[in-house]
Amino acid sequence: MLGEVDVIACEDTRRTRTLLARHGIRTPTVSYFEHNKLRRGPELLRLLTAGRSVALVTDAGTPGVSDPGFLLVREARAAGIPVVPVPGPSALVAALSAAGVPADRFVFEGFLPSRPGRRRNRLRALRELETTVVLYESPHRILATLEAIGEIFGDRPIVVARELTKQFEEIAVAPAHEHRARLAAGPVRGEFTLVIPAR
Repeated sequence: MLGEVDVIACEDTRRTRTLLARHGIRTPTVSYFEHNKLRRGPELLRLLTAGRSVALVTDAGTPGVSDPGFLLVREARAAGIPVVPVPGPSALVAALSAAGVPADRFVFEGFLPSRPGRRRNRLRALRELETTVVLYESPHRILATLEAIGEIFGDRPIVVARELTKQFEEIAVAPAHEHRARLAAGPVRGEFTLVIPAR
């Protein structure tokens, strides 16, 4: 499919070009990510309304899930342009499937607020839901987030999954303070998915 579209919109053109080269795909790429979405989105929409085809890909995960791709999808749908999903890896689903916790009901929170007070307030609200909670977190904020989770959820074992579906995948179950101590002992790398089970 990527070899059949007119252009590929991607988070990081260098990463995507590496993938495409491995498969002999020469489709042109353009960047589409959080910091250029408002400028690039209308350009991509013009291509679509002109009858061109655009594939939207992410570096990891699924476009539109905790990702600015939803804006382009929304605008395309509003313009009457069909959107065809091609399922791929999703850290959310991968973490739930490997967590060993009830997942018949869960809340996907995405990224928590960056400000400490708002982060703690949001965690308190999530604790009251009494269902499994799934979060995403960056390597720059994981230690602060684990500290806040420990304060709010106590010694409840949680799942911390790192780099899911990638070469250095890691999944561990422990209370938040143990995860924090382990990660603080070395350089923190990779994207994290956290699964907090209900009591």
